[in-house]
Amino acid sequence: MLSITDSTSRRELFRRVGGGFGSLALSWLLQQPTEAGQGDGAGALASHHPPRAKAAIQLFMLGGASQCDTFDYKPELQKRHGQQVNFKVTGGTQASAGPLLGSPWQWRQHGDSGRWVTNALPHLAGCVDDMAFLMGMHAPISEHSAGQTMQTSGFVVPGFPSVGAWVSFALGSESQNLPTYVALPDPVGLPWTGKAAWTNGFLPAKHQGTMLNPSVTNPVPDLFAPKTATFVTPAAERAGLSLLNQLNRKHEQSTAFDGRLEARIQSYELAARMQMAVPEVLDLKDETEATRKLYGFDNAATEPIARNCLIARRLVERGVRFVQLWVGSGLNGASGNWDNHGDIRAGSDFERMCVRSDKPIAGLLTDLKQRGLLDETVVFWTTEFGRTPYSQGSNGRDHNGNTFVSWMAGGGVKGGTTYGASDEFSYAAAENKTMCYDQHATLLHLFGVDFNRLSFRHNGADRRLTDVHGRVIREILNT
Repeated sequence: MLSITDSTSRRELFRRVGGGFGSLALSWLLQQPTEAGQGDGAGALASHHPPRAKAAIQLFMLGGASQCDTFDYKPELQKRHGQQVNFKVTGGTQASAGPLLGSPWQWRQHGDSGRWVTNALPHLAGCVDDMAFLMGMHAPISEHSAGQTMQTSGFVVPGFPSVGAWVSFALGSESQNLPTYVALPDPVGLPWTGKAAWTNGFLPAKHQGTMLNPSVTNPVPDLFAPKTATFVTPAAERAGLSLLNQLNRKHEQSTAFDGRLEARIQSYELAARMQMAVPEVLDLKDETEATRKLYGFDNAATEPIARNCLIARRLVERGVRFVQLWVGSGLNGASGNWDNHGDIRAGSDFERMCVRSDKPIAGLLTDLKQRGLLDETVVFWTTEFGRTPYSQGSNGRDHNGNTFVSWMAGGGVKGGTTYGASDEFSYAAAENKTMCYDQHATLLHLFGVDFNRLSFRHNGADRRLTDVHGRVIREILNT
């Protein structure tokens, strides 16, 4: 009797069954769910406790979104606008910064929860009762690439798996025809660290995020042959894949098991299935006009992020575990993102970023809720760090890792709640401080995974997403 264990590779199985199955039939068989209810993409473990969430969407505001002009209302900052206040800026020394800069945007309370939001985000203001706000977030660094890397992987240095890769490793795929982990870059361009933002790090290569860019002619690079390659017919493609499979099998027989080869073969097989699945995901003709307007397709300023948000919903609807959606690009320095050194007033890049993302993200939350998907999908909004409450230049704000705001919604998160607080000026986290470790631990908990028990042996160390840190923020969860 053939025994299939977690350590049995698909190529090993090919060798052991010999010619008993045709390769096509065996490939299909291995894609079907096992008794545990998981397919070939199955993760490293079963759930540690009953999960609340099946999928997650990470909304990353690239550049350091200003908490002082969005969600963190400070009457003292508004009152003392223009006054000089000394802050401990670097190295524990007193340094004279620019004068306090009260937000030029109007603040108002919203929802039953009374959450303060500026009029720069009028649509998200209508969703606050579905959100849990982390008002005391902080980071040990305020440099873009390192800050972005920390919020996506839990480490300030590159080379560690992103949170989406850990989710893929832990739980595997629910979709036969789409990747477990998909990254949707801003149509303007890639993040500061490029494609490394969705890296698998030292985890097996199959857990790397797959980039999907609906704004370009070829949304998934190299998924389809270029139109100029008229010699690539269906018959030629089948013959090429057959030859490639033979070469791969011959190569593996002469070497020890190589996870990279395994991942490469799996990627070819997935790519073949994606050739049918991806066009269907991107084809929005079955979406109603009302849905399109909900996301902001009727406005040229909001349409690019609206499209990505709608596609994010379609991806999780079809079994994708983790979607990483970017708002902002590192392509042009401080332009085209939330790095608002020069100005945060009306007409600035800050306003443009708010307009581009506010309605689409609110539309995503509303649409998920209306379809009953929000109950099983965690949506979390974050950024690499916050901004200073004092001015840089005249009307801009500098980087500030001491405090920023993040929020979570859906998938077992208790809406309308707040945890943590910054000081009277929104300069530093002052109460119930949280970091990315805590947010990541909470996310894994909602997936049914104990963050302390999810590890991978690498270079003699048992690595975790949260390193040696983190706790589940139970104060924002439904009991």
